[in-house]
Amino acid sequence: MSTSVSPLAPKSYPKMPAIEGVRIATAEAGIKYRNRTDLLAMTFDEGTTAAGVFTRSKCPSAPVDFCRQNLAGGKARVLVVNSGNANAFTGSKGRETTRMTAEAASRAAGCGTDAVYLASTGVIGEPLDAGRFSHLLDGMAAAAAPDRWSDAAKAIMTTDTFPKVATATVKFGEHSVTINGIAKGAGMIAPDMATMLSFIATDAAIAAPVLQSLLSKGVGPTFNAVTVDSDTSTSDTLMLFATGAAAKRGVAPVTDLSDPRLGAFKRALNRLLKSLALQVVRDGEGARKQVEVTVTGARSARSAKRIALSIANSPLVKTAIAGEDANWGRVVMAVGKAGEPADRDRLAIWFGENRLAYQGERDTGYSEEKTSAYMKRDEIAIRVDLGLGRGKATVWTCDLTKEYVAINGDYRS
Repeated sequence: MSTSVSPLAPKSYPKMPAIEGVRIATAEAGIKYRNRTDLLAMTFDEGTTAAGVFTRSKCPSAPVDFCRQNLAGGKARVLVVNSGNANAFTGSKGRETTRMTAEAASRAAGCGTDAVYLASTGVIGEPLDAGRFSHLLDGMAAAAAPDRWSDAAKAIMTTDTFPKVATATVKFGEHSVTINGIAKGAGMIAPDMATMLSFIATDAAIAAPVLQSLLSKGVGPTFNAVTVDSDTSTSDTLMLFATGAAAKRGVAPVTDLSDPRLGAFKRALNRLLKSLALQVVRDGEGARKQVEVTVTGARSARSAKRIALSIANSPLVKTAIAGEDANWGRVVMAVGKAGEPADRDRLAIWFGENRLAYQGERDTGYSEEKTSAYMKRDEIAIRVDLGLGRGKATVWTCDLTKEYVAINGDYRS
């Protein structure tokens, strides 16, 4: 973990309320890091439903395979997460570790292994010894408490410089329900879901298929629209759990996606997903600036998103922003290489309110002085209009600094 906190870190953190039906414990297992928590156990009441979205990497970690297998059942009783080791590309040893961890977790939570979910984050290719931490799970489950969300966020950090948390309370018909979320991620972040690790819980009673639909739709404009370095992790896991405890207060369960009570819940969930995703961008390894890239006038929304990602993932664009250089020529380059429909002579580019290029050449009203002053901000907005159609998309990224190279140059040491 970096010793200095990102300059884009939140100035304050929300007070994370308890979610009825969720209890949390953390521990120091010494998997990689010394003198910091690196193990999280989250237990759920009987009846909790689960939804998940995972990496599309063709080299997924053993825990991702395990979660995918269990998700078909749609129920959850315990989640175990470790940091410092991804248990990815670890072959039969990795599968054995997930089996041993799942069995220890099921004993600790008093449930079958089909209600266990696992996630690991850290170094790829290093065997993870379940014996280092599985014996801790009994005690953790016994000591778990409902008000430890901030502790949970800290326990899953790797190169993160600050914990990522978000909460929302939302009207659910005549009642209210709460949604809490945590995330970790700073590097190897690209929109190919689920991006890093993120875990969300609510006390609403929502059937697993409905929960899955809400999550799958919610990731598109949030977690799937952020990129730090274009690299998709082997371990990306985003899970949503619904304990159903609000039913004790008279909140009827949701079994249908058309239930009108889901409108406000869906909006709150999507806001929470966006908050967590942007916190990840703002903690991009070595990041000093948050960058919003909006593309309009594309042939389709999909085309707009691909062009926006071409800009957001360009090392030349990102290093120019790090150097506070309004080098819009690099944006032209990124549009041109995206492989999507574009017309050089219709292109317009803005940095903030400053239009730099218009109709295929430098804008006649372009001011280097104004644009250079704008580039000194810690939040930069780039907009490109292609003039071809109605497709639009927005993605978020960060700048690329020397610190990114330093952090990743000695990541295993």
